[in-house]
Amino acid sequence: MQRIIILGGGVGGTLVANLLARKLHAEIDRGRVAVTVVDATGDHVYQPGFMYIAMGAEREQSLRRAERGLLDRRVELVVGDIVRIDESRRAVELGEGTRLIYDYLVVATGSRILPEAIAHFNEEAHHFYTPDAARRLRRALDAFTGGRIVIGIAGMPYKCPPAPLEVAFLIDSELRDRHLRDRTEMHFCSPIGRVFTIESVSEMATPVFVEKGIEVHTFFNVDEIDPEQKLVRSLEGEELPYDLLILVPPHKGAQCVIDSGLAPSSGWLPTDRETLQVKTAPDAPDGTKAPRFPNVYALGDATDLPLSKAGSTAHFEAPVVAERIAAQVRGVEPEATAGTYTGKVMCFFEIGGGKATVLQFDYNHPPRPPKPNRFWHLGKIVFNKTYWHTVPKGRV
Repeated sequence: MQRIIILGGGVGGTLVANLLARKLHAEIDRGRVAVTVVDATGDHVYQPGFMYIAMGAEREQSLRRAERGLLDRRVELVVGDIVRIDESRRAVELGEGTRLIYDYLVVATGSRILPEAIAHFNEEAHHFYTPDAARRLRRALDAFTGGRIVIGIAGMPYKCPPAPLEVAFLIDSELRDRHLRDRTEMHFCSPIGRVFTIESVSEMATPVFVEKGIEVHTFFNVDEIDPEQKLVRSLEGEELPYDLLILVPPHKGAQCVIDSGLAPSSGWLPTDRETLQVKTAPDAPDGTKAPRFPNVYALGDATDLPLSKAGSTAHFEAPVVAERIAAQVRGVEPEATAGTYTGKVMCFFEIGGGKATVLQFDYNHPPRPPKPNRFWHLGKIVFNKTYWHTVPKGRV
């Protein structure tokens, strides 16, 4: 029997498992292949919805489903904490001493937030990367009656790059509806020289900040929070006072991949941009490729690829991983197109006022977002509502 183990039951892990079950159904039914998903909680959570909890438009119960109900019946689910990956023995160590042996491994362990990396973050700053934090932000917005709001990014990379911009725009719209906008200063802080990492998206978004009267501070890398003076300071020496502080917390990859020696201290796995195989080291500056682990793949937030850490990225990566593993199991070459990841990503981008745009791009083609309108806003709403029936099960 050939054993395929998938670490993580998020978008990428669930979709890879279901695609493999479909591709290898005959081998699985004959007992020649086993597909197993390992997940820490056994729940599948739709994380993009957390932002809407903060905006008062979503409930946590709608964003959580049992992972077992999303997986093909041929896929085994193991609930447990992943402690370490021993690639030399092709084993995954779980809590309480359990060991799972694999022939092929898919690392879809996502990313984690570290608000504790910045002193006073948990007491002073708000974010929307967990349900509890999103509810706390909602309560703060409900209590807000005017003052200075500072929204910033306290570390890169981070999950869902458009999210802090979307939150700024949505809060602006809410304050206008509540007749509080003329009593509020809004500031947006970016750690780089523009409002968004991709230039073409920044060119679309910057005029929106101007139109909405949100002051932008570039090259603002958060250094510390002063709770007594209610100031956030940057490494560059700038200080901003706040009444309400909203920051994207620092992110890292999973601790288990760091402890396993597969990733540096950042936790982002060195990953081949086309095959999605995990590498032993980053490629050399001269283009020389580092050796790959031919049986280990990574996708989604877990990789070090220069792409959005978002469910959409994992959505388009998963078919490539499934194609390559299925081919290896059968001892054939993967189909060239299906087995090559081109960097494809697609996501919606809210700008408030019931309007949105869409970002579609790949390694060689930057996004050219269309003019924001109500159609794309509706598209995002529809996608959020139909997610459970489509993406994890491989129906789109």
